[in-house]
Amino acid sequence: MSEIQVGSKVKAHYKTGIYMGEVKEDRGKFYLVQVLAVDKHPMQGDLHNPGKTENVFFHQRKALSYLEKANVQKEAVHPYEGTEIPEYQESLKLSVEKLKEKLNRRDTDFNSHAADQLNDLEKQYFG
Repeated sequence: MSEIQVGSKVKAHYKTGIYMGEVKEDRGKFYLVQVLAVDKHPMQGDLHNPGKTENVFFHQRKALSYLEKANVQKEAVHPYEGTEIPEYQESLKLSVEKLKEKLNRRDTDFNSHAADQLNDLEKQYFG
């Protein structure tokens, strides 16, 4: 496994999303990662009650923004294996499309709620 250093291009798992970015600082148990692209859009809903819609607060979860920085646990940061990190807006569109496809595979109450949140986010992201 290659050593991750400041300036390394990485893939970082943050909450329920996956991002491609650059390590800006080593903060002990964390890396400060600057977001350059979205690999997997965060899931919608309550993280503590996945798949549930009853008696929970159903959160709308935005992807981290371009150049936003996040403290990511070192175990969740891996060297970026690709050749080039994609452009942010294109990566965001692709990640939204992938999540929509996943939600459309099964007709459940949770998937319906999540799709509604994602449709709203899509309007916010792309106008």
